[in-house]
Amino acid sequence: MTKAPNDVVVTGVGIVTCQGVGKDAHVAMLTAAGAPATIVETEKFKPYPVHPLPEIDWSQQIPKRGDQRQMENWQRIGVFTAGLALDDAGFKDDLEACGSMDMIVAAGGGERDINVDTLIVDEGLKRNDRELLLNEKLTTELRPTLFLAQLSNLLAGNISIVHKVTGSSRTFMGEEAAGISAVETAFHRIKSGESSHALVGGAFSAERLDMILLIGSINGHALGDWHPLWSRKPENGGGMIVGSLGAFLVLESRAHAEARGARIYATIDSIEGDRGSRADGKMEARIARMFDDAKDARGDGTVVFSGSTGFHDLAAREKALLEATLPNAAIRGYGGITGHGLETQFPLGVAFAALALANNAKVPPFDADNEVPMKSGARTAVVTTVGHVRGEGIAVLSAEA
Repeated sequence: MTKAPNDVVVTGVGIVTCQGVGKDAHVAMLTAAGAPATIVETEKFKPYPVHPLPEIDWSQQIPKRGDQRQMENWQRIGVFTAGLALDDAGFKDDLEACGSMDMIVAAGGGERDINVDTLIVDEGLKRNDRELLLNEKLTTELRPTLFLAQLSNLLAGNISIVHKVTGSSRTFMGEEAAGISAVETAFHRIKSGESSHALVGGAFSAERLDMILLIGSINGHALGDWHPLWSRKPENGGGMIVGSLGAFLVLESRAHAEARGARIYATIDSIEGDRGSRADGKMEARIARMFDDAKDARGDGTVVFSGSTGFHDLAAREKALLEATLPNAAIRGYGGITGHGLETQFPLGVAFAALALANNAKVPPFDADNEVPMKSGARTAVVTTVGHVRGEGIAVLSAEA
């Protein structure tokens, strides 16, 4: 593909999953000879397995203890991971560049006060005037500052405070589609010339009783032991295993990156998100249309990073479509090794794609019974995300040389 000044390129990767902290741990995972180790917590939230956060020294990216204390864990993950991306791109100490950098964040709501939730439920079992009960407890038990800590755009605010990223700021909220829209918006702003460099990504804390309840209430969470993504069965629950993780990217126009001598991981050739009915093959038709821009992603050097939730029906439908559309590609369901990260799932897939392309990686199968080995190193990468309720997205990336 011909290079152009307004190409959107990846120049910084910040990533935290159960597999480790930073890009090096994940490059090692993507270039290993065999499947990554299974890192899953099965006792703490039994019967729900969860991919846990690794050990993190927050002070490496959030030096002030006061800043650390006033953040909830999902915010710490995001601010820390954003700092990794800025460091990796060489922007961390460039106040002028950070001052003009756009920031687009995909975030959910904050963490809840579990004690207050439990109190309301317990009291509700004893009374019939539950509307009155709820009002009583909200006025007497809920800390006013807690609501402020729930705001999704507070993650962007904390990144601005800690890392001095003070250009335009935008926050998307709404499960997997938020992550798709965040990256897509950054891509089009740079492609059109409205922006020259942007920080984009999200964070997700899975080790929360309220989040487990949310997924469990729709019978979506897997039960019992861990199983590979494409091998999960209805008798083991709904199929999703959530994971604590963060992923941020620094995206730039090629002209901006080359002018400062930046290392380029990969070029994002196209990206699109959509949503609609999934009945009667409409989801497949919608995704197939989005694959129109993936004409060059048909060779042996193509790797597909599927952000599949693990929901049985959706996973089977997506995998069948991928195998039919890209028969020579190697499919990798990365949620099986990191857990599913909702808003962060799509940025995480783009991060994996950029790292794989930059290292010409022969990405090992993550589910050996259902994924084929790569015949050659990655030269093209496709990232997919099919939201657990709604929203689909696809990005196509290519190696630099």
